[in-house]
Amino acid sequence: MPNSSLSKSTCLAGLQCIRRLWLQVNEPQRYQPPVHGSLMDVGQKIGRMGRLLFPNGVLIDEEPWNHAQAAARTRALMEDARVPAIFEGAFEFDGIRIRVDALERLAKGTWGLREVKSSTCPKDHHYDDIAIQLHVLNGIGIALSSIELVHVNSAYVRGPGGINWPEFFARVDVVNPVAPRLAELPSRLAAMRQCLDMAELPDAEPGKQCNKPYYCEFWDLCTADKPADWIAHLPRLSQACASQLQALGVDAISSIPPDFPLTAKQVIIRDVVVTGRPYVAKDLQRRLQLFGPPACYLDFEAMTPAIPLYEETRPYQTLPFQWSLHTIDADGTLWHQEFLADGASDPRRKFAETLIGALATTDVPIIVYSPYEKTRLRELAAQFSDLNAALNGVIARLADLLPIIRNTVYLREFEFSNSIKSVGPALCPSFSYDDLDGIADGLAAAGAFLQIASGSLTGPDEIANLRSQLLAYCERDTLAMVEAHRALKRLAA
Repeated sequence: MPNSSLSKSTCLAGLQCIRRLWLQVNEPQRYQPPVHGSLMDVGQKIGRMGRLLFPNGVLIDEEPWNHAQAAARTRALMEDARVPAIFEGAFEFDGIRIRVDALERLAKGTWGLREVKSSTCPKDHHYDDIAIQLHVLNGIGIALSSIELVHVNSAYVRGPGGINWPEFFARVDVVNPVAPRLAELPSRLAAMRQCLDMAELPDAEPGKQCNKPYYCEFWDLCTADKPADWIAHLPRLSQACASQLQALGVDAISSIPPDFPLTAKQVIIRDVVVTGRPYVAKDLQRRLQLFGPPACYLDFEAMTPAIPLYEETRPYQTLPFQWSLHTIDADGTLWHQEFLADGASDPRRKFAETLIGALATTDVPIIVYSPYEKTRLRELAAQFSDLNAALNGVIARLADLLPIIRNTVYLREFEFSNSIKSVGPALCPSFSYDDLDGIADGLAAAGAFLQIASGSLTGPDEIANLRSQLLAYCERDTLAMVEAHRALKRLAA
């Protein structure tokens, strides 16, 4: 084992997978600051806001690698009765270093452990997180009389005066659910240290633990020797079937025996992988009859701010801010309309009104690619009673192309995905997302607009560049549906 202490994060990695622990300790990846709007970025911001629950608390701001200085300062602040709370307090016991989100001074010389999370409810891995901290704090004799998980209150609604932080957060006593995790931690720590004594990377078969509770940063390394048609790519493959195939020595979809029990969809994918010939259902043409053309092709982008930006909105509420609409007329003419909110105010009303206006001149099918648009439209109809009839009229015209793809077509180039970003280029090889500058997926789009709406960007050139990227990306998604629909009609013919 390297001559260094474990941290809470490496212990959590070990609880998830010993292989991930070994790699984090022996081959650590270079630190990358979190992308704006990412889960890590949101978590860090919520953590900072959680400090507002403990007025006049003091932050230990020494960097993680200056642990000795941070720990000494923490001890000094604990001895100062004037300090009501300590943020990011540094402690070490049993070869484990931790930083505590908040340590609150309570009566009779005791303390309260406060762990702040950005989720809207307690989760199992939160209890492991707190158990590791308790292992250290108990070990060095800190008297704890209260243990709380502080999480986002999903029922909170922002009022006219900004965020009310005591109402934004919920505080939950977690003594009971943490206790069994704490009891089993010593044996699990022993297994981790045994793993770290190994000179070589331990074996661990990739599986569900690779993205639960966290996505593993070593996924590519651990799956590098898997075939391109690895059986794990087969949709809805049960753990029992996967185990049976592994027992047979089958690691590739193309090697699955013809008589092995698979679902109808899995059989189609296996046969396409083996033969290379596309699968096209005989009833594809019939299924496409309700899709036109003429037709419209619609796509939304939305953000889910953890901290509500606008009055009368809740944490993580989905707020659509952009739409793209391609239309093919009866004569085959293709044209495009779009909307992108400015972010200065709640975008939903203007989003709905502009969309209704854009669709008012036609009654043709509105093609989408998932139930997402229908869900957002129903929410808007419930929010704005005066727009209810018009929005329900839009909903009645929706035609979802995704089930057509799932049920009637499969190409090897889909690469086991029905995402429009896989299907569009596969069905139309001349079409691509590769030339998009910057924003190329929905998460990036949401993060970019959140930067604009939250005011974290002030430079007009930077804002204009992000807006240009947002418009280009959303337009590309609806154009992908146009090309996919055209390709499906050719296949049906």
